[in-house]
Amino acid sequence: MSLKVIITGTTGMVGEGVLLQCLQNPHVEKVLAISRKPNGHSHPKLQEVIHGDFSDLSAIESKLAGYDACFFCAGISSVGVSKEEYERITYDLTLAFAKTLVRLNPEMTFTYVSGQGTDGTEKGSSHWARIKGKTENDLHKLPFRQVFAYRPGVMKPTAKNSLHVLSAYKYFGWIYPIGRTLFPNGFNTLAEVGDSMVNVTLKGFDKFILNGKEISETSKF
Repeated sequence: MSLKVIITGTTGMVGEGVLLQCLQNPHVEKVLAISRKPNGHSHPKLQEVIHGDFSDLSAIESKLAGYDACFFCAGISSVGVSKEEYERITYDLTLAFAKTLVRLNPEMTFTYVSGQGTDGTEKGSSHWARIKGKTENDLHKLPFRQVFAYRPGVMKPTAKNSLHVLSAYKYFGWIYPIGRTLFPNGFNTLAEVGDSMVNVTLKGFDKFILNGKEISETSKF
């Protein structure tokens, strides 16, 4: 089976890493990247749609039907953002986007990148972790064929043509092998993240939440 995939967040490090992995994966037939600005990549498989408001997809709905998966990698840091703004972007926009897709593609697999430390109980002291947990939980209630929540920790960019690597990660390569050995649940490559998403879409997985070890294991399916 070949997949037609929607990816968000391709102007960020994680979304770009997933995009680049999908473009070279033989099981992926087509990629639609949706973002607020161009991601800087071109490829025969890639179509890009620039759209500013994820809460209202009506102007681009005609382009969103017929897809098998969405890898939702868009998001922001909670640093320097009000609680209201963080919740609007992290929860409101994500759920609005997902509700449109499930209406158009009910057989779709929806994969959401939240992150290590997300609070699925929604009762902890950390605001960002509660909001991420609420987002995961409410996505899980939507009638997609499958929904997965990814909680990676440190992610290592691997593609040589990456354009959107966070500056801190450019100087972080030396610590990755040590961290991976000592804390295998907290370190992944972006290649593993992208391959895992494709594999669990195709083959399924018995857990809703995938932490670092599950991401690594499913990348080798």
